[in-house]
Amino acid sequence: MIHPRAIPPIRATLYSLICGALIFCGGRALAGENDWPQWRGPHGSGISPETNLPTEWSDTRNVLWKTRIPGMGHSSPIVWGNRIFLTTSVEGAPIPGRTRVIHKDAKGEEYIHPDSMGADHNYSLRVLSIDRDTGRVLWQHEVYDGPVQDDRHRRNTYASCTPVTDGRYVYFFFEAQGLYCYDFDGNQIWKASFPDWLKGGMGPGISPVLYENLVILQCDRELGEGSYITALDKGTGKTVWKTERKNRRSWATPLLVAAGGRTELVTSGVEAVISYDPATGKELWRSKGVVSHAIPSLVTGHGMVFATAGSGAKVAMGIKLGGSGNITDTPHLVWEYRKGTAYVPSPILYGDYLYLMTEAGLLTCLDARTGEVKYEGGRVPIAASFKASPVAFEGMILLTSEDGDSFVIKAGPEHEVLRTNSLGEPIWASPAISHGRIFIRTDRHLYCIGKQGESAENGTGNYR
Repeated sequence: MIHPRAIPPIRATLYSLICGALIFCGGRALAGENDWPQWRGPHGSGISPETNLPTEWSDTRNVLWKTRIPGMGHSSPIVWGNRIFLTTSVEGAPIPGRTRVIHKDAKGEEYIHPDSMGADHNYSLRVLSIDRDTGRVLWQHEVYDGPVQDDRHRRNTYASCTPVTDGRYVYFFFEAQGLYCYDFDGNQIWKASFPDWLKGGMGPGISPVLYENLVILQCDRELGEGSYITALDKGTGKTVWKTERKNRRSWATPLLVAAGGRTELVTSGVEAVISYDPATGKELWRSKGVVSHAIPSLVTGHGMVFATAGSGAKVAMGIKLGGSGNITDTPHLVWEYRKGTAYVPSPILYGDYLYLMTEAGLLTCLDARTGEVKYEGGRVPIAASFKASPVAFEGMILLTSEDGDSFVIKAGPEHEVLRTNSLGEPIWASPAISHGRIFIRTDRHLYCIGKQGESAENGTGNYR
């Protein structure tokens, strides 16, 4: 397995061609670099090796198609071959007599978060498959209809976990409302339940991860009591291993990384950043946690993993992989930086540089190996607020704002905004890049952005 790093364009293109030629191996589909099979792409890095992608668009320019998506969802689209998969939630009727969910804090005192809502309604949770070339909805299934376990933040949704696929099955996760396995034809293969999962009325956000024959889920609960990480058999949904954790609620998706001849599964958390053996769930090492809510996902490269948080206390840490035991006071904890991090958006590592972003879009560029600041406070040209995580391609970083504006930033140690584009619709989900297209989910549509006129397969002008 090749793990995230900035791949030189020529090598990346060769690798893409080789992977594209290998469609099946031993009856199992192989992902090519042109596929985007999970949260933040092929390796969870947010980086695409593709070239010749569009850098200019509007609600009409370079829009090959757009498809109306019912309901609400902040999950990102994933792409395998000519299939796109995503999730959504549709609010139903109010539930008579039901109110917002009451939670308890660390002192045992009851509270209701002022921004929580949703549990007083029924919800229809749905999964969709869409044709990549035309935007046509191939199938749509309701996997759950009824009351939800907990409230959500007013700016969150019940469909905020990005699905994952191995080319044979697709795994759709709704946290407390279950994990659902479907084949590409829309047949449900199995489902698994996760009852009594409360997260302070803030809603879901952790996406599933695949490793060999396992689908791995990080299930951190409200105050840490009952938290665990678990692996299910991909084909049956039966539990293979389950490891207890003491970490409080989190929304950071685990990351698989290669380190010293082994694969590590690294998780972010308030109390600790912990690495596990993904085959067994055995803890390998731990360091001090990110202190604030663990929402941004980790990124990896240069033999390190980078953890960030920004809800209150701001922290970014560079941690050397391959350790054992508690590495907090050892050279494995290489550097820390205490500014510039985001509440929700994840950082991105592109080449030698780690880019941090605040909710307002202020960028900080650090030398990934040392934590040395290259620039701080790089601004986008208009006022903006961000919840989507950045993606990168061809020496550029793409930021997408809640207002529907997209900013193309030049990668490197000097800040430069190359382009500003707008779709005119709010964007909360992180983009996906696949087969020469950029797929952007707004609050109402899924857009396919591509260079018009270059390919006949793109379904240009198809509005649904």
